[in-house]
Amino acid sequence: MKKYKIEVKELLSRIVETEADNEEDAVEMVRQMYRNCDIVLDASDYIDTEISVKR
Repeated sequence: MKKYKIEVKELLSRIVETEADNEEDAVEMVRQMYRNCDIVLDASDYIDTEISVKR
């Protein structure tokens, strides 16, 4: 039998609403929240799955 490497990717997504002076500050605020684990994506944020053969 041959061995195969199969990659499974899951896409999770969530919209986070925040207030900031500008777009860059808003992105940085949410990025920091994510780094601090204030935002943790889970199964309820599931969007899609891709399965592919890796060569």
